[in-house]
Amino acid sequence: MSISPKTNSMECVVQGIIETQHVEALEILLQGLCGVPRERLRVHELCLKSAPNLGVVSSEVRLLCDIDQPDPTWTVKHVGGAMRGAGADQITVMVRTMIESKVSKNALRLFYSLGYKLDHELLKVGFAFHFQRTAHISVSVSSVNKMPKIHAIDEAVPVLPGMQIVDVTAAATPENYNEVAAAVSSFCEFLAPLVNLTKPFEHVGVVPTAAAAAASLMSDGGGTTL
Repeated sequence: MSISPKTNSMECVVQGIIETQHVEALEILLQGLCGVPRERLRVHELCLKSAPNLGVVSSEVRLLCDIDQPDPTWTVKHVGGAMRGAGADQITVMVRTMIESKVSKNALRLFYSLGYKLDHELLKVGFAFHFQRTAHISVSVSSVNKMPKIHAIDEAVPVLPGMQIVDVTAAATPENYNEVAAAVSSFCEFLAPLVNLTKPFEHVGVVPTAAAAAASLMSDGGGTTL
């Protein structure tokens, strides 16, 4: 298996949910804010876990492949624990360790041989924006689908019918994560009329006024490029 390492060792991340009926308005807003074309997203994600063995702590890795690309490539991603302590509590985004690398298509077979087992797999379908604002920020909006049987992509069904997941992430380092976190928080304020973005696992539901905000956006055609 060939591996191409990525140097960033941390990421800042927030998540939220939005009703599918308001996704078009969110896309219009993002187009205006980001000033770059959207990219289609159709990612096959496999979550692999290793069992504890001889005192070694179990670990989890994710294999991801954007299967809509002309030449699909695989990425392996390991997400570590979130930063904790008083400093972390004062930051409105989650800061966590992260390592990801490009891998060849036989990576799954290698991880199986290392003792990992498939825990679950997902298909994420939607779109993404990638832009530079103090940090390189990525915003993805996608329906998350589970598969009734292994690798049955064509039979995937929504995990949250009528809802889509919004992820905002930015790569960081131990030296600049405060600046990156501030950039992510500042950007998220522009999305507040449509989606509540919080640290993962701190779900606060949909925005009560999202329908009115979406109607306004649809009528005026978008926002201002940052």
